Amino acid sequence: MDDSTNSSATPAATSDGDGVGVGDEPLEPDAVVDFESAGVADEETLARLRAVSFYLDEAFEIPGTNYRVGLDPILGLVPGIGDATASALSAYILVEAAMLGVPRTTLARMLGNVVLDATVGSLPVVGDVFDAAWKANARNVRLLEARYDDASPAAAAADRRFLLAAVVAITLLLVALGVATALVALWVLGQVGLL
Repeated sequence: MDDSTNSSATPAATSDGDGVGVGDEPLEPDAVVDFESAGVADEETLARLRAVSFYLDEAFEIPGTNYRVGLDPILGLVPGIGDATASALSAYILVEAAMLGVPRTTLARMLGNVVLDATVGSLPVVGDVFDAAWKANARNVRLLEARYDDASPAAAAADRRFLLAAVVAITLLLVALGVATALVALWVLGQVGLL
């Protein structure tokens, strides 16, 4: 065997000087993470969280007043599903805050806001009024912005464990609220004679 057949079988054997074979297309990753521009990505994340908070808590002005409400209390009018959807979006803000490296104490306060909002917000009518007044998402974004400068990449890894526990707690809370809503609905339907 001569060496010419071996080199022609592997096109990368001939190189143009930078390690890329002549005629080969360089391999490009699907997504490139530029860690040096993390500040820009963080600002984009903060802008996205401000937008989510705005739509959930302050998207609409009540006519004749200066008071604003968002989709959170409106979604709460849909039994079970609406509160779960609003709570999931609130949890998204919490997850992004943890990924930004916000201190654990701030994450705990944000989690408390989400849990309070999900618990009281699941009550019929009263919960929707509470959602409109409490505005947990706007509170959480303000907490995030106030503590963002204290964010530490080293603490972010430890806080991911806290975040995992928080997500599990929120998931269990949402399941419990869904079951409680279904049981109350079945009881009411039984009381009025529809079951």
